[in-house]
Amino acid sequence: MVEPGRRILAVDDEMLILRGLKLVLREAGFEPVVAATAEEALDLVAVHPPDAAIVDLVLPDGDGVDVCREIRTWSQMPLIVLSAIDDEDHKVRALEAGADDYVTKPFSPRELIARLEAALRRAPGASTEPVVEFDGLVVDLGSHTVTLDGEEVRLTPTEFGLLRQFALNPGRLLTHRALLTEVWGPGYADDTQVLRTHIANLRRKIEPSGSTRRIRTDTGVGYRFVA
Repeated sequence: MVEPGRRILAVDDEMLILRGLKLVLREAGFEPVVAATAEEALDLVAVHPPDAAIVDLVLPDGDGVDVCREIRTWSQMPLIVLSAIDDEDHKVRALEAGADDYVTKPFSPRELIARLEAALRRAPGASTEPVVEFDGLVVDLGSHTVTLDGEEVRLTPTEFGLLRQFALNPGRLLTHRALLTEVWGPGYADDTQVLRTHIANLRRKIEPSGSTRRIRTDTGVGYRFVA
């Protein structure tokens, strides 16, 4: 069940799609907030931050990826890129900029809402989960905060979801399918490209430069967190 009052920002310059997004979000129990340009979207986020954002890739005054990158400099809210471009390079670029997911047009309303709800479940929230520490890396599973050698590490909700799985299963081989199912949901069990991109982003933030000391790759199978 959707938590009442969750505000979702929808950004698209096509009015027909924007109206459709408003209807889909309202029917799912969300409160939609809309913007037609990158500037308008960033202004709305700055004044009254929503709980998540769905951002079109191509906007009249900028790029949806740049919008995600700008938001990600100060907010960890879930970000979903919506685009008619079904191209791996564009998907990777969006994910590397901090997007949590990438949905192509035309989209299924049920799939979009399912992906949005999955991203919201991964976002920071109240929890009674423990704090775990591995060689200078401290992961607070309750507050969704991470520090490395005393310095805060800013992770996206999806990156934190992956790190949570690793922190709860130190030394255990986690298969691609297991990670995708736990973090993204059973509908994404075969999307290994998305997984590889997020693992690479996570490594850049918690590993020494160029190292794979903490997250080891078992080629063709999965990953292992070495505590």
